[in-house]
Amino acid sequence: MRWYSAVSEEIGPSAAVKECVAQLRLGLGDARPDVLFAFVSSFYQEAYPLLAAALREQLKPAHLLGCTAGGVLGSGREIEDAPGLALAAAVMPGVEIHPFHFRNDELPDLDGGPRAWEQAVGVKAAAQPEFVVLADPWSIRAEELLSGLDFAFPNSAKIGGLASGARQPGHNVLWLDDVDHLQGAAGLAFTGNVRIQPLVAQGCKPLGKPMRITDAEKNVLYALDGKPVMEVLAELVESSSADDRELIRTALFLGIVMDPLKSGAPGAGDFLIRNPLGREPSRDGLVVGALLRKGMTVQFHVRDANAARADLAAVLRGYTTALLQEGRGEALSQPPAGALLFSCLGRGQHMYGEKDHDSKAFHALVGDVPLAGFFCNGEIGPVGGTTYVHGFTSCFGCFRAKS
Repeated sequence: MRWYSAVSEEIGPSAAVKECVAQLRLGLGDARPDVLFAFVSSFYQEAYPLLAAALREQLKPAHLLGCTAGGVLGSGREIEDAPGLALAAAVMPGVEIHPFHFRNDELPDLDGGPRAWEQAVGVKAAAQPEFVVLADPWSIRAEELLSGLDFAFPNSAKIGGLASGARQPGHNVLWLDDVDHLQGAAGLAFTGNVRIQPLVAQGCKPLGKPMRITDAEKNVLYALDGKPVMEVLAELVESSSADDRELIRTALFLGIVMDPLKSGAPGAGDFLIRNPLGREPSRDGLVVGALLRKGMTVQFHVRDANAARADLAAVLRGYTTALLQEGRGEALSQPPAGALLFSCLGRGQHMYGEKDHDSKAFHALVGDVPLAGFFCNGEIGPVGGTTYVHGFTSCFGCFRAKS
């Protein structure tokens, strides 16, 4: 398996295509890529059709998947608020690739069984597919789509993002093979000699201690470890530093451990991070953007640039540690051939105050792996075996051969 990435900041779309294709040809030679991932800045909006046509003509990929974006990244560079084109081309022997597209009215009924989803995607769960999904946030029920894919393909990785280039419905484009879609969700299912390892960095740090939900109804939290939730929050504020108190006021989140069988203290990657939405006045509860159940383990979190740096480093170190364990500590066991990164529009320079942060961290901790992606309106990745749409998150998909 061979991957190559390219990026261009050329003002003109034709020049950007030329520069990226030249970069890819240095590695590809005359080889035809089995898949080309393409992410294009909204600065090129008037040229979307011509740009896609040029990529298809010049690189002749067997499959093309891409979308419009508020910012793109590739080859260690992250281009925000400026013209940009990012590509990743992969030669994947022993891998079959199955394209699919959904509109809202084409989503199978979740009560209809997994076969309808297998037919819609064009692959059976027994083939153990791995998924990359791109969606238009204006025109698809993304959470319902992901629930259906999890239902039909429970053992398959799903990674991706929501297109971010448009400011109104109908202005995003999803590229899938020879078709430019203006709505829905497009994706590729990979089967055969390939594995996608999702890495989800949600950019938060925990405060206080993990606690059990002892009273909750739907998405309203009332009590933790037998104490009223507002009393728990007051104690958390009292015991926190001045800096953390300010973050509690402005950037408080609830982390939910999604694996009911999780043993030991939860760490990076175990929590699903969700926003508090306000107070519930009748019983002084806390409204949260997630369904809650008694017995769940939760912990309050806060988010800032330092927390995001530490969380990202912990997630990436956890991945390389796992690879070292596979290689018995001698070397990385089958390091990734390539990777995709789906990062929130709220990260990047807006969060860190510096360019290229998450890309640099990936290369520093994982290695010189070809990387491409875009800044999203929502990031797709799993927590505790279930796939979610996240916010303020960086979701990586690391590709490598099974053997």
